[in-house]
Amino acid sequence: MALLPLPCITKITNPTPNPSHSTRRIFAKPSHFITHAKRNNHLHISCTSQNHNDNASENVECSQGKVDRRNMLLGIGGLYGATNLVSTHEASANPIQPPVLDKCGVATYWNTTEKKVEKIDTCCPPISDKIIDYKLPPVFGMKTRPSAHRVSPEYIFKYNMATDRMKRLPKDDPRNFMQQANIHCAYCNGAYDQPGQGNLDIQVHESWLFFPFHRWYLYFYERILGKLIGDPTFALPFWNWDNPKGMTIPPMYMDSRSALYDPKRNKENFPPAVVDLGYTGNKDPLQVVSNNLTIMYSEMIRGNSSALDFMGKEYKEGSPVNPGAGAIERGAHTSVHRWVGDPNQPSGENLGNFYSAGRDPLFYCHHGNVDRMWTLWQYFLPSSKVPDKRITDPDFLNTAFLFYDENAQLVRVTVKDCLDNLRMGFDYERIDLPWLDYRPPSQTAGAKIKRIGTNVPLAETIFPLKVDKIVRFRVPKTVKGKARELLVLENITVDTTKFLKVDVFVNDEDDNVTELDKAAYAGTYAQVPHKTSTANSMATTSIQLKLTDLYKDMDVADDDDIVVTLVPRHQGEGMTIGGIKIIMDPSPPPATT
Repeated sequence: MALLPLPCITKITNPTPNPSHSTRRIFAKPSHFITHAKRNNHLHISCTSQNHNDNASENVECSQGKVDRRNMLLGIGGLYGATNLVSTHEASANPIQPPVLDKCGVATYWNTTEKKVEKIDTCCPPISDKIIDYKLPPVFGMKTRPSAHRVSPEYIFKYNMATDRMKRLPKDDPRNFMQQANIHCAYCNGAYDQPGQGNLDIQVHESWLFFPFHRWYLYFYERILGKLIGDPTFALPFWNWDNPKGMTIPPMYMDSRSALYDPKRNKENFPPAVVDLGYTGNKDPLQVVSNNLTIMYSEMIRGNSSALDFMGKEYKEGSPVNPGAGAIERGAHTSVHRWVGDPNQPSGENLGNFYSAGRDPLFYCHHGNVDRMWTLWQYFLPSSKVPDKRITDPDFLNTAFLFYDENAQLVRVTVKDCLDNLRMGFDYERIDLPWLDYRPPSQTAGAKIKRIGTNVPLAETIFPLKVDKIVRFRVPKTVKGKARELLVLENITVDTTKFLKVDVFVNDEDDNVTELDKAAYAGTYAQVPHKTSTANSMATTSIQLKLTDLYKDMDVADDDDIVVTLVPRHQGEGMTIGGIKIIMDPSPPPATT
């Protein structure tokens, strides 16, 4: 597939450059993300170039003349100084605080085979009485994280050697492979309490902390690997599962003699099996690819009305866990975890359960692409397709975590310092994005839905609802026509010990629930199994799905109701939805320029 055109910057309005940022970016290769959209509202893009050669001239030709590519990078870096999402407000003093390591407790998970809670007393890291506030080092050369399907034999050798050395470190070294894997266990399975908040857990999933935590996690993991082989330029690969050429497990992870191999994977999904981002069970590879591209378009563009829809809901000091996951986390991210994990293991180990996920080297490659999705959404998707992406709440920006760095020094990091990947010193290999315009075809025949709609119950008559089978019902619209509306699933009560997934369809004509490449597919809710330290494994959450673009693709002009179909992908009980409704979208419409 051809690369998308490279935009030219024709105007920079009122920049407020930060010299330290812009100077560093002289060394950065242009990210492939710059080929798709403006980075913020100060950049105006109106022309394209077909020259995609990184080694081409420093000038890019467009209808307005030549633009110095170095100035393009400097402009982006300088503008970030003014729009780096950091609020100027005073901190409200109640972000989630970093855990107290000497109070790290026993993590737990649910053994689905034995039907009992299992305790893990090995997730806690070594204790240090010296914690320093981490400062990002100067960036003198940008690391480029490569697509795992495109790496060279030399890269694979280096990566395997680094991982092998990490596994051979002393068991009590915080940089040891199992110690690194246990970071995920401790932060995700109830080993840490929120300081001063009783027995309320710290949980980095199902909230706006999902992307920042995992970015820091990969950042230090990557630096440790580089330190172990004496190569500070080493960059982790990403599993390019959003591109058809990368929709199988990357080959370097399939060599059983390699340090990158993990035996606890689903052998039925070894290559050439195509990763099923919808976890539909469809075995037709062409259909799965089409489903995957539709899912990516939906989770990145079509289904989000606000920054919180993508990032996850607010999670502050004193908040219970699982306030609500963002689109990628509850969608493609969760499906890949479960698709790779071994169903013959007691709880879907390794990748299929949070406590064990970091024990599979493929975890870090998977989350490399998750982080890449955040970078793409954060800066480079066109403003005409996505909402305002800034979160300026001090309680988000000042949330802190603890990690050990490449020198085994315990450091404290904050969310606000990880919002710019370039400032952290890494970027991603330029890869085309076939899902960017993979909008599902319009649904033109509304007659069948109108007939069905008279025979299905109103939502208010069947909720609250246990989601253990396919169910269909009507939901009243706020107004007739193609309004800017949101479908809200509220008071979703879930058993956190189970894999749960339910897909949502609106006015579905054909009832083929394994095909998602259609206008009727609205989105999903899903979770990876985990267990908190509290006695009650139930949590309550909610999601909202944007209907605006969906309405544009189907005949709803004269309808008072829509017909919603819920399709569970899990087996058995574990999820109850308290209610469902349609509300007007309160967010401002995306810019059209």
